[in-house]
Amino acid sequence: MKLSHFNFELPKELLAEYPSENRDESKLMVIHRETGKIEHRMFKDLIDYFDEGDVMVLNNTKVFPARLYGNKEKTGARIEVFLLRELNEEQRLWDVLVDPARKIRIGNKLYFGEDESLVAEVIDNTTSRGRTLRFLYDGSYSDFRRKLRELGETPLPKYIKREVQPEDEERYQTIYAKHEGAVAAPTAGLHFSRHLLKRLEIKGIDFAEVTLHVGLGTFNPVEVEDLSKHKMDSEELIIDEKATEIVNAAKTNKKKVCAVGTTAMRGLESAVSSERTLNTFNGWTNKFIFPPYDFSIATCMITNFHLPKSTLMMMVSAFIGHDLMKRAYKEAILENYKFYSYGDAMLIL
Repeated sequence: MKLSHFNFELPKELLAEYPSENRDESKLMVIHRETGKIEHRMFKDLIDYFDEGDVMVLNNTKVFPARLYGNKEKTGARIEVFLLRELNEEQRLWDVLVDPARKIRIGNKLYFGEDESLVAEVIDNTTSRGRTLRFLYDGSYSDFRRKLRELGETPLPKYIKREVQPEDEERYQTIYAKHEGAVAAPTAGLHFSRHLLKRLEIKGIDFAEVTLHVGLGTFNPVEVEDLSKHKMDSEELIIDEKATEIVNAAKTNKKKVCAVGTTAMRGLESAVSSERTLNTFNGWTNKFIFPPYDFSIATCMITNFHLPKSTLMMMVSAFIGHDLMKRAYKEAILENYKFYSYGDAMLIL
């Protein structure tokens, strides 16, 4: 399939600027792949589609406040610094994006905080907007990380034009987030409330947790018409033995295995054994899933509504079938479903 197959007109007003008032009361579109039937429900109705012994696979990555604002030495120009990944703990080296990038060259220093107690020096150019920074800070490593968290801001996606608000710190994070390392939330999981998780648990649904630290590469635009030429950025993935046991037992017992989000799905598909069971994994994945693709682990998935021509939309198309996905997206626009990170959800059975 080609990039142009994933283009569509998305009305701007359907891009969700704010989360729903209650996590589990966003809209839920339920799509039955076998029959093509589409239902319109609320997210908390999810429980009606699962039975005892079914498994939900959650990505327990935790978003850290990755967006900082510093001032350039001498000129005082305000520079946005987006932390992508830590390269070296001891030397405090980080891969970052800077904006505006044209002003930031090797050797420049940036000062953060009102007291300018955190300083960073640019030591390398990696891409047009990418830089490597060395942070200069006298305290211990744990003090340094605490300082980054203090100065950082919740990294809401750029399409959200409003100022970050205090509620975003909680709402742009799943309630089961554990391991810090993501610069974007695994957004399908944002719809789960504690109450809904408890109800699912009481019904006998099992949960397997994987950790995939979401990077900005997931959202990089695809710039080639031939999808096989697109390269995904690598993201860190950890799947432990406990998760593999839960998932593989469900597969053996012919129970549903539901990937909660595209990141959970990509994690599962990055660790498939030759017998099409789930393996443990500790490393990096740059797996790009687009049609046609034969899924090995999950039998259903929960996902948000994605932007035109995004890699996330391509994965959903591979799972649901392209024609059915187009019909679902058309109906979502007609029914005023909200799109993207704070948007509504879809359950694909």
